[in-house]
Amino acid sequence: MRPSNVLPAPLPRVIQGGMGIGVSNWRLANAVSRLGQLGVVSGTAIDTVFVRRLQDGDPGGHVRRALSHFPIPGVADELLRRYFRENGRDAGGPYHLLPMYKQAVSSARQRVTVAAAFVETWLAREGHEHGVGLNLLTKVQMPNLPTLYGAMLAGVTTVIMGAGIPREIPGALDALAEHAPATLRFDIEGAARDDAAVLRFDPAELWPDHALSTTPLHRPAFYPVVSAVSLAATLARKSTGRVDGFVVEGPTAGGHNAPPRGPLTLDERGQPIYGERDAVDLARMADLGLPFWVAGGAGTPDGLRAAEAAGAAGVQVGTLFAYCEESGLAPELRHAVCDGIREGTVSVHTDPRASPTGYPFKVVQLSTRDGQTPLSGTRERLCDLGYLREPVRLDDGRLVYRCAAEPVEAFVKKGGAVEATVGRQCLCNGLLADIGLGQRRGAEVEPPLVTSGDDLASVGHLARGGPYHAADVLRWLLRDELMA
Repeated sequence: MRPSNVLPAPLPRVIQGGMGIGVSNWRLANAVSRLGQLGVVSGTAIDTVFVRRLQDGDPGGHVRRALSHFPIPGVADELLRRYFRENGRDAGGPYHLLPMYKQAVSSARQRVTVAAAFVETWLAREGHEHGVGLNLLTKVQMPNLPTLYGAMLAGVTTVIMGAGIPREIPGALDALAEHAPATLRFDIEGAARDDAAVLRFDPAELWPDHALSTTPLHRPAFYPVVSAVSLAATLARKSTGRVDGFVVEGPTAGGHNAPPRGPLTLDERGQPIYGERDAVDLARMADLGLPFWVAGGAGTPDGLRAAEAAGAAGVQVGTLFAYCEESGLAPELRHAVCDGIREGTVSVHTDPRASPTGYPFKVVQLSTRDGQTPLSGTRERLCDLGYLREPVRLDDGRLVYRCAAEPVEAFVKKGGAVEATVGRQCLCNGLLADIGLGQRRGAEVEPPLVTSGDDLASVGHLARGGPYHAADVLRWLLRDELMA
């Protein structure tokens, strides 16, 4: 069924977290939105997810069904010809890799990203009339404009962005809604003050043989993720366009966390210590006059009501949805973590070193008597996806791209400090392995790297009788109140 037009609706009380890569997939977002809350798809690395699904034969035909509705003629045929394998990959064969993003890439490369975001959003919207959101990371700069445009072509209603200060995104949304060129400042380490580099995306350049529609696209609401009232106030005042609300995230949320304010100190487990300065004053957030949702440790019925009592529109919930049956997390990982929660053998570690971004990152740890779990495995240092590569201007003027999780020698040759590589892990490959799309390298498959919020007790409550669904999460949070 083709997605229908989105009807006006009140603000959701629950926003489903936009967990990447592919954990917040279209199935999960569709299930949540059908029940009247805001389902959200992750746009992080969605182009690689898209081509790997096609190379696996597109089980169920969902990607091809959505592609058939792409509004530019010929795109579906082009992408299916290049990436679709009817019988899947050769046994034991690796996935074909997309070229890594740079400041400027080919129109063909951009078309993959636009189509991928369109497909994921279209499928999340299929069969209901409620809104659907898209989550992106500001830190992953280079694919963001084509990802936004693809989701807007499919009617995305809300964009949520964290891991940075997305001040220029509202203006980009305004431009893309008119099918007009959009630009973002390109953050380059080591660049001179007058180095005004930009990322530019012009929809017309992708399809020069086909005129784009003159009908404007729906301009989605924009909710940046903040961890301080001061940042929220700055974004509300100084963004390039309209900010419609905020997600206020605390340090117990999964994935990347904001670093603690002040000097970094670690506890006995090597985790960053957060204090009173890291707590957001919700009364001051309410004074800004824009709706906000509380994220991180608020995903309980009492947490929802406390947030609403403090002036919030509701809560954003990730961890509970990550382990439900509609989640993109591979079933064996979902079930192993839920079993570990029941048995007391699973924990979450806030690792200050794991992420190449430098932000603290939550990592699930599962212990067994013999040490072998679905999370076991080691990998050779390698950077072949490149979503977290950072552009760096060297002293000789060259622009290079480096990642602290790439081979140490390569990182140092690009001007990086060897100490910056210690403890870093490849999030791109590890998170793709989480959803069953890990790259095969010879006889080995990339091991997973599962992230989660701290609130495993609530997962244990829902999973005490076995697997659970997105509807069970919402019924518990809303206390069986009417779900539209």
